[in-house]
Amino acid sequence: MASFFFIIFLQKMKIALLGYGRMGKEIERIALERGHQISLIIDIHNQDDIKKTQPGMIDVAIDFSTPHSAYQNILNCFEADIPVVCGTTGWLDHFDEIKKTCEDKKKCLFYASNYSVGVNIFFKLNAWLAKVMNRYKEYEVGITEIHHIHKLDAPSGTAITLAENILTNLNNKNKWLLSPAVSEEAISITAIRENEVPGIHTTKYESDVDYIELTHSAKNRIGFALGAVLAAEFINGKRGLYGMDDLLEI
Repeated sequence: MASFFFIIFLQKMKIALLGYGRMGKEIERIALERGHQISLIIDIHNQDDIKKTQPGMIDVAIDFSTPHSAYQNILNCFEADIPVVCGTTGWLDHFDEIKKTCEDKKKCLFYASNYSVGVNIFFKLNAWLAKVMNRYKEYEVGITEIHHIHKLDAPSGTAITLAENILTNLNNKNKWLLSPAVSEEAISITAIRENEVPGIHTTKYESDVDYIELTHSAKNRIGFALGAVLAAEFINGKRGLYGMDDLLEI
């Protein structure tokens, strides 16, 4: 894996940051450390500026904006023929439309609900455990996610990905619901907003006699930001739709 990252590191890029909050600033720091250039910063006041760029001005755009802005940011990047990495969640009701536009117009999008290497390993463990637990109906499954008070969407995109992976492997569940909504056929997701927590996700299987938990806890935002920059390096010059499985070859 180290040699893979080193090969990508050799390509120097001109990056546009779409959103300049905590994550945007951390991505900027890591991108500069890796020898890249931040050529454009987009926020709510200049959202259309990405469409005014000339060919060669921007190699890749990275979006960590807001659920409301991300959809239009992606379309703007497509119009400017700029590959885009999107880490914003909460806009996925438009995902099928974006996917079709990307494929039909031969654009490039890298989307992940979470860019942490550890979280993506956690996704695989979560899916494997659900497959095992499918035989043990006495266990009830639930998901809890805890994030900082500034997070705009609930549940988190990571929690939704965990739930969808469980639904693929667990026959007695057919949907997820945000707590306090309850249904025997649904996976309950509890979303907690607390202080400055970067992100804690837990999948729990509980019976009358015991429980099994899988937990991923982020110490800071560095892992997310590094993953986003690696994704940008990965799609530079590419066409098509990509995700973390493509980048990490998991």
